[in-house]
Parts: sequence; structure tokens; C-alpha cells
Amino acid sequence: MELRSKLPWVGTTIFTQMSQLAAEHQAINLSQGFPDFSASPLLLDEIQRQIFAGNNQYAPMTGVAVLRQQIAALTARCYGRQIDADTEVTVTSGATEALFVAIQAVVRPGDEVIVFDPAYDSYQPAVELAGGKTIHIQLAAPEYHIDWQAVNRRVTEQTRLIIVNSPHNPTGMVFSAADWRALADLVQRHGLFCISDEVYEHIVFDHANRLSAHQQAALLDRTFVISSFGKTFHVTGWKLGYCIAPANLSLEFRKIHQYVTFSSFTPAQFAIAKVLEHEPQLVVDLADFYQEKRDLFAHLLQPSALRLLPCQGTYFQLVDYSAVSTLNDVEFCHWLTKQHGVAAIPMSVFSRQEQDSKIVRLCFAKQQATLEQAAERLNRLTP
Repeated sequence: MELRSKLPWVGTTIFTQMSQLAAEHQAINLSQGFPDFSASPLLLDEIQRQIFAGNNQYAPMTGVAVLRQQIAALTARCYGRQIDADTEVTVTSGATEALFVAIQAVVRPGDEVIVFDPAYDSYQPAVELAGGKTIHIQLAAPEYHIDWQAVNRRVTEQTRLIIVNSPHNPTGMVFSAADWRALADLVQRHGLFCISDEVYEHIVFDHANRLSAHQQAALLDRTFVISSFGKTFHVTGWKLGYCIAPANLSLEFRKIHQYVTFSSFTPAQFAIAKVLEHEPQLVVDLADFYQEKRDLFAHLLQPSALRLLPCQGTYFQLVDYSAVSTLNDVEFCHWLTKQHGVAAIPMSVFSRQEQDSKIVRLCFAKQQATLEQAAERLNRLTP
């Protein structure tokens, strides 16, 4: 019997490749998006208490009640939206699982799904596994703004879903109020579903307001909003996220979720619920925490030959290396790791049509010493 791959074009991800290369060459790994510092001691102490309290068995499929209630309270504090913790909140094993399940819930064979490149790499495989087709709209450096009139022209009778991501990985772009209004108008006008990937929602810089699909009345009935505790609490390895959607969409979401990961990491659910209840300032302070790192990294790279692109949110900094090398971005990242001891991610891997833009992504969710050491090496790059 011959095995025919459902994803014949998919191989080992660039994130795995670059992390392996970094390990082989003892390079500083600024490629994968994870912190190299510890989570809050409050959270670590709390999860230990929950483990020894015996909260180690299966959690309810939708998530433990106290966590869903705290998610509802957090959503009300941040965005003024009142949601039903029982019917509209589902805890998932990371945001990527939530994205996969939401896509499976609404996409049928032959459906078209609009995504914006550069895009998180899990969108297209999930759409294709559901029998759909991704329609890629390329955004241009350095601002990566969306031309909503052009998006309107790409909508067809087969278009069923649009996926947006703000704050945006990998570019650091953040939707304006006008962007959110334009998205809401598009969804309402064409009767589309929407997935709003908001895993970096609390990491928005320069005192900008945190804006969300939660604040657009025209989106609420047709949108899955996906969030991540891993990003918010520096615990990406706990793989804990959640999806907020109206009751009818949550019902379909849960039908699939229960057969993907019926139950997510139980002690972490109880621990995060406690921290959200008693230390909400940890969420409030997150933007300032990462802005300090963004600004430090930018200051450290001032002497370099790299050109820094705007970073409005997330913990990623894009840099243009065109003054340093004529290599394409994949070759440059391999050369940078092997010869200069810093691992980065090439931007072309985030787009369906590879763009030789001479831009790479660096993660600054690192300790100050790590950023200083990385900058010292990057500053040695010469034209």
C-alpha cells in the first residue's frame, strides 16, 4: 500500500532547522520565539501548589471553570466585552491547536481562506487538511499595512474565512482602529467567518491602545478570537491557550476540540487562574516589560550595519541586512549562525511566494546578557 501524503510540500520547519543549527554551532538562538528567562515566581509557586494539591487528572474538555471565569473577567477588563464563561470560552493545548480546530470547524472542501503573507506557518496546512485553499495576500515592507480595498477585490463566492493576526508575527505590525473597522465591514458585507489570532495581544508598544476583534460589534457573531497564556506568562512549553467565540461557533469548535486534545494541562489551568485573580498586574505590565527589551536591543544594534524595521508589538525585531550581504535570506541565516554565532529566521519562509527581501527576524524575548552578547556579534557585521 502506497502512502500518499496529505501535505506533500511540508517538511521540517525552519524553526526546528535553525534551532538545531544553533545548537550545533553553539550560537545564540534568536530564531524561535521563546524566552530564555523564567516565569513569575508567583506562577511557579502556584503550579507547584496545584500539583501537590492533587489537581493532576483530566480537566473538563472546555477547561476548568475557574480559569474560564478568569478569562471572561480578563476580556471584560481589557476590551469591555461581556462573555459567557460556560458557552463562549474553550481552553486549548496552545494557540496553535485552537487555530487548527477553528479552521476545521468552518472550512469545507473547496472553500477559500484569505491569509496575509508573511503569515504564521500553521494556517495553510490546517486549511488544506480541511479541504480548503488559502488565498495569499502579500504585505510589503517596511510597514506591512493591509490595503483593504485590494482585499475586497480578492473575495469570491468561494471565500468563507479570513485569518488576521495583530500584533503580527513575524513583522511586529499592529492593526489600527481603521484596520479593525475595515475588517469588520469586510466580514459583514461578504458574510465571512473570521479567525483573529491575538496571541501577542498584551505586547503593544509606545502606549498604544490594545485593540481587538472583541471591540467590533460586527465581528462578534462570526469570529473566533485566539489567545495564548504561553506568550503572556513566559511559559510557552506549557502549551495553554484559549478560544473565545459565540455559543454557536464554540459548540462546533468543541465538537472537534474534544477529539484533538480532550483535556489540556490541568495544574497549569488552576495556577494561571489563581494568578489572573490575584496578580492581574502581571498582564498589565507586560507591554512595558517587553518595550524595555525592544528599546535596549535597538540601542545595542545602533552601531551595526543592520537596518531595523518598525516594531509596534510582539517580541520580534525585523532587520534588513542588505548592506551586509547579497545572500538570500535562508543562506544568510545559515551563514550568520555558522560564522557569527547568532541564529535568526528568514522572512521568506513566512510567504507562499518567497520574497528575497534581505530581511530576517530576531527574537528579543531574552535576558539582557543574551541581547548584549548577540548585539556584540551582530555589530561585527560589516558592509
